[in-house]
Amino acid sequence: MAITIYHNPKCSTSRKVLAWLQEKGHAPKIVEYLKTPPDAATLQRILKLMKAKPADILRRKGDAYEALGDPAKLSDAALIAHMLADPVLIERPIVITDKAAVLCRPPERVWEIVS
Repeated sequence: MAITIYHNPKCSTSRKVLAWLQEKGHAPKIVEYLKTPPDAATLQRILKLMKAKPADILRRKGDAYEALGDPAKLSDAALIAHMLADPVLIERPIVITDKAAVLCRPPERVWEIVS
């Protein structure tokens, strides 16, 4: 099974999920999304696999979030545009398989799609 993790090595939750995957013998593709952010098509594919909306993966901390104002007033397209322009707005870690994706908050959610 191919596994990809959208990872921030500075995030303890992201490091924990990556370590769990590796301990189970998986060798996930690691995307440090702050260095290599997804493009619009990839982000939309991830959301589709998650059966989620952009607001569901919006990181609600930090200056970038505060600069949005009221995200409830933004369209999905506007939220995606902000996430693409400033990927720190994407919550992490997100783990993706061929069939599903999940935001691993709490980290145990990884086991919903990976065994």
